[in-house]
Amino acid sequence: MALLHSMEKSGNWLFRYRGQLPVLLVFIALPFTLTSPFPDLSEWAKLVIAIVAGGISFTGLWVRAVTIGTTPRGTSGRNTQEQVAEVLNSTGIYSMVRHPLYLGNYLMWLGIMVYSFSISLVIISSLVYWIYYERIMFAEERFLERKFGDAYLNWSLLAPAFVPRFSGYKPSSVPFSIKTVLRREYSGVLATVICFFVLDVARWTFWGSAIAPLAKSWPWILGVTGFVVLVLKGLKKFTGLLEVQGRS
Repeated sequence: MALLHSMEKSGNWLFRYRGQLPVLLVFIALPFTLTSPFPDLSEWAKLVIAIVAGGISFTGLWVRAVTIGTTPRGTSGRNTQEQVAEVLNSTGIYSMVRHPLYLGNYLMWLGIMVYSFSISLVIISSLVYWIYYERIMFAEERFLERKFGDAYLNWSLLAPAFVPRFSGYKPSSVPFSIKTVLRREYSGVLATVICFFVLDVARWTFWGSAIAPLAKSWPWILGVTGFVVLVLKGLKKFTGLLEVQGRS
């Protein structure tokens, strides 16, 4: 099999299971967290790192929210069996970067990795992420090229694959929908909060210490996040309040 076809085949396979890998993220991070120099750092340094880590993950969630909130039906969905694209997104955030959802995912990952206080984990996880998602992006772009032809090729010349080019921004042709974001993104927020919480619990169990300002806040953070998720899940399942015409 030609390398081109081999990469596309493996990318399509990884595409179908792209939701499973992040579940392993926290388990990969635990050994690094427990061997990081956490106890040797000052409380001020721990808090600064925690704020930076949270900010990175929040930025990733924000990128995903902007993407999901301005995307029409038939694209950027949670489909797992095959590639889907009824229209080519080339405005809004897609005018700056071709794979904003994967950029958002990486930033969410990166924040959690930074919270492990392990530089080696940040480097290793970034390399693993690139190897994993490069194949998926390759398969997606092959699909888009076949379906949209020159329109896709012209867009790909202007919008980078992963690192945004802010100067190329064009206003979105689809208005932002907060309802769509609330309906589709609550699970990612909950998963991110849980990952941060698990790392802190492991840190407390192993080292007997935690980041003081966060130690008493976690029950409230988890409780509020969990309550909001349950409400949104109920609204999604039993009502049409979060439904928006023309959105996935």
